[in-house]
Amino acid sequence: MRGKYFKKIGGFILAALMLSGIAFVSANTAEAQVRRRVIVRPYPYRIYRRFDVFGYDRWGYDRWGFDRFGRDRWGNRRYDPWSPYGSAYRQYVFSNSESAVNSGYKQGFKTGKDDGKKAKSFSPQRSHYYKEAGFGNFGEVYRSGFSRGYQEGYRVGSNERAS
Repeated sequence: MRGKYFKKIGGFILAALMLSGIAFVSANTAEAQVRRRVIVRPYPYRIYRRFDVFGYDRWGYDRWGFDRFGRDRWGNRRYDPWSPYGSAYRQYVFSNSESAVNSGYKQGFKTGKDDGKKAKSFSPQRSHYYKEAGFGNFGEVYRSGFSRGYQEGYRVGSNERAS
């Protein structure tokens, strides 16, 4: 006798749930009739390029935009893939001591001239060229050329400021 009532009550509950579900779903159909705007973009925001087994795309550039020789897309040498410091200290690596002295002199002259024009104190050790020269292979030679160039450039800059 009890099973007969459970079947009737269960059927009634099931019917009530189905009717409420239909009412819930049918309320959204009115919203579905509103016109939707679809924006079609011809190009995706992100371009996914395929890379070969060595990590280069079909144009010969890696993920960061450099080719196999460390040049960017415009041919500028931005980093040295074989250097432990990258390209930040590549300017302090020289083939001989004469080129180190000449480069140090040019940088020192330019820095000293700017410091002389701005009436800064005479201090070649303040420059980052002088500080970072230790990462190269002719650091002391570069620094001696830098000091000599800084001294002469500072004198020229002071005279330009005075006149």
